[in-house]
Amino acid sequence: MYYPSIFNDVIGPVMRGPSSSHCAAALRIGRVARDLMEGRIEEVIIEFDTHGSLATTHASQGSDMGLFGGLLGWETTDERLAESASALLDAGIKFDIRILDLGAAHPNTYQLRLTNSVETHSLTAISTGGGMIEVIEIDGIQVSMAGDYFETLIFLDSKGDELIKYLEARIKADRIILLGQPDHQLIVVKAQNFLDENSISELLAMDPVRSVKKIAPVLPVLSHLNVQVPFITCEEMLEYNTGKDLALWELAVHYESARGNLSADQVVEKMQEIVCILQKSILIGIRGTKYADRILGYQSGQFQTLMENQKLLDSGMLNQIILSVTALMEVKSSMGVIVASPTAGSCGGLPGACIGAAGAMGLSLEESTQAMLAAGLIGVFIAAHATFAAEVGGCQAECGAGSGMAAAALVTLARGSTQQAVNAASMALQNIMGMICDPVANRVEVPCLGKNVMAASNALACANMAIADFDAIIPLDEVIETMDRVGKSIPVELRCTALGGLSITKTSIAIENKLNLIRSAGE
Repeated sequence: MYYPSIFNDVIGPVMRGPSSSHCAAALRIGRVARDLMEGRIEEVIIEFDTHGSLATTHASQGSDMGLFGGLLGWETTDERLAESASALLDAGIKFDIRILDLGAAHPNTYQLRLTNSVETHSLTAISTGGGMIEVIEIDGIQVSMAGDYFETLIFLDSKGDELIKYLEARIKADRIILLGQPDHQLIVVKAQNFLDENSISELLAMDPVRSVKKIAPVLPVLSHLNVQVPFITCEEMLEYNTGKDLALWELAVHYESARGNLSADQVVEKMQEIVCILQKSILIGIRGTKYADRILGYQSGQFQTLMENQKLLDSGMLNQIILSVTALMEVKSSMGVIVASPTAGSCGGLPGACIGAAGAMGLSLEESTQAMLAAGLIGVFIAAHATFAAEVGGCQAECGAGSGMAAAALVTLARGSTQQAVNAASMALQNIMGMICDPVANRVEVPCLGKNVMAASNALACANMAIADFDAIIPLDEVIETMDRVGKSIPVELRCTALGGLSITKTSIAIENKLNLIRSAGE
């Protein structure tokens, strides 16, 4: 069983770029590929499946940009990301992007062939949603690497059975795995640190060993041996809470402490840092953003002016929430720093609702942090039993998931009970079932902005209904299970491929052509 981490899978990464499943995930894949080549890359061939989502979205949604940044060793927050293609060429790395019929099982599949004057390696990886990745093949050998360990790869010229015994007797590791066929094998050592240099030198002197590579983790929270979490479904959580009467945010701390081997204080501090980043991003968005390659310009400032002058329809704190949502979306679209919550495409709904409402209520940083932790735990259940990838489940997996998480956060801000927070999440998710993903002009802006605002508005309504003890009827676990089933039944044209819905309207195509000309002129 895979146990998601709030800070790996749900709230994060902290990043720049239009899409976490494209840009941030691609960057992480690029970082793994760079480590595989020990930083020495002269040429890379990149292949995307003609039937997958990346065939039509790799350029406009940031996959190329992120992958190039990763190959250069950059972070997800690097301000140079928009220029990563030219920076790659300046670094002497040639690249060739090919769209082929790969027969890939996953819509977000990256197939790389990396070369330098000494060696060549191949790598296949998938982006699984919200910036998460899995490397599934290296040099034709099936592997499973999520970037949550220090991984030492030992490439062999012959059978490695005896070497496995040698390693098990001498090194401390969470897992030591022998993979591949007898004539083509690889040992993967997953640990909390790399093997020391003396051990690596000893390995390199052994006959079966051809080379040793060190792959650094790309996730903020590492996995560890024999992970035990207190619960992994909502039903288990409520049973665990019997007699404890813990708030949802406190249950989130219990979960993440066990999952990440962190203290309670460390969990709270990590989330507080994220809230501070979000607060700063909202202020930057309201002050104004500029960026050529986007559809929507700076609009949140006008909204704030009209709101402050009471020129908008009175909707209580909802207008403050809308302001925060739109500010975050404008920062994202201008390559500013945002937090994928749970994804970059849905980065406005949850934090905009939470921080906007907290501001309207005059609440503290501590209370906002607690609300985001509560949202994170709802996200854990979604990550464990459904998906955050619009390419797999439509926009219900992004803005929809964010809406359910936001509803729980708002109940937490209002000091509602854990059961009320869960009910709010259930109702909010029920309301967004089947939401499609059809980005206009192949950019993550329209109708994404409106869907983020809708996600926050839906969350506010459901939070108030739950506080008033409206009956959610369907338990949260069953709603999440249904979300997953419905998402997989949405036609592929409506799952972030830009092949259906608003994506193929005349206006959308005209805007895309115009923006492509602007991008070409800039290059």
